[in-house]
Amino acid sequence: MTDETPTPEQNDDFGDINANLQEGLAGFGEGSEDPEPELDQETIDAMEEAQRAMEDARSRLADVPAEVVVTNHVMGLYELAAIHLSATPPDLEQSALAIDAVACLVDGLGDRMGAEAPTMRDALNNIRLAFVQIKGAAQPASD
Repeated sequence: MTDETPTPEQNDDFGDINANLQEGLAGFGEGSEDPEPELDQETIDAMEEAQRAMEDARSRLADVPAEVVVTNHVMGLYELAAIHLSATPPDLEQSALAIDAVACLVDGLGDRMGAEAPTMRDALNNIRLAFVQIKGAAQPASD
């Protein structure tokens, strides 16, 4: 983060953006002339079923310890990083973002992640090592 003050040119840019935004939002939220379409019984039933399914999923999720859910997310981010690293060519920028997200969780939460904390630290170290190796292989050797 920086404490840089925007230049006058940047302020003008923001003014244009804000003016365009205001123009685009003009009338937003006001009553429209078209009444909301009526839903048929099949659509209402489907929406109610979806609502019940969502409530059921939330109820099941409430029974799972948070550390399990967080660990699952860490592994999803790890997999995302691996996917970007294994792309042809490797997408180093996207993989770095995913690796940084893993690091935020693993380093930031530490042992609060529970029994899987050491495994998550190992996974983070492994994906970082893979990143460095792939980045090194992707860069042309200097003479």
